[in-house]
Amino acid sequence: MYALITGASRGIGLATAKEFAAHGYNIIAICHKNINDLSPLVDEILRQGGHCLPFSCDLSDPKEVFALWDAISDLNINIDVLINNAGISHIGLLQDMSNDEWMNIINTNLSSIFYMCKAVIPGMINRQRGHIVNISSVWGNVGASCEVAYSASKGGVNSFTKALAKELAPSDISVNAVAFGTIDTDMNKFLSSDDRLSLIKDIPAGRMGTTTEAGKIIYDIATTSNYLTGQVITVDGGWC
Repeated sequence: MYALITGASRGIGLATAKEFAAHGYNIIAICHKNINDLSPLVDEILRQGGHCLPFSCDLSDPKEVFALWDAISDLNINIDVLINNAGISHIGLLQDMSNDEWMNIINTNLSSIFYMCKAVIPGMINRQRGHIVNISSVWGNVGASCEVAYSASKGGVNSFTKALAKELAPSDISVNAVAFGTIDTDMNKFLSSDDRLSLIKDIPAGRMGTTTEAGKIIYDIATTSNYLTGQVITVDGGWC
């Protein structure tokens, strides 16, 4: 079985790749620019007797995505699970945001999921099975001040997930999203110590989530019954 995970060089994607590998999945790991960023993951999986194929790809560029899928197709690999995890954020007032910054957020966080799903769906339909999990955010549910573009992109991910699930359910393919709250990743490194403490005080669970927890949750959703589909599952410690 093969699981393809985007944004796999760090954070939630890295933890998710490790979780799937621990359960016997062969991993196709995708990072954005430097394929060497995936070397620690590849080495760890190989030491544990697993199999991991690393690729780099700018997922916001459809030409690069389709070239990636040509390379995967040449290996005669069937993808059983697709985890669309790659994403970026932007903090700032909307009025100060450039057109290029807006498009970069939308293309990376939302359009990339369209490109990846478009490529993987034919094979899943042919085999009448498969799981797709899109990584979203609580800001896609409720919106965040000074993160309008990010919130809009994740809201799009949520609607995309619900609609695609209805298309693919007759083919026994599940499509779900996980709307994470604050997970302790590099994306939150811009926060000062005081800001982190203030944020944590607002989370009923009293802490940020860990990437290991996130990876386990994603694995559980991706490997449960396909009757669970079309859902945006919020995981935020009771925050939003």
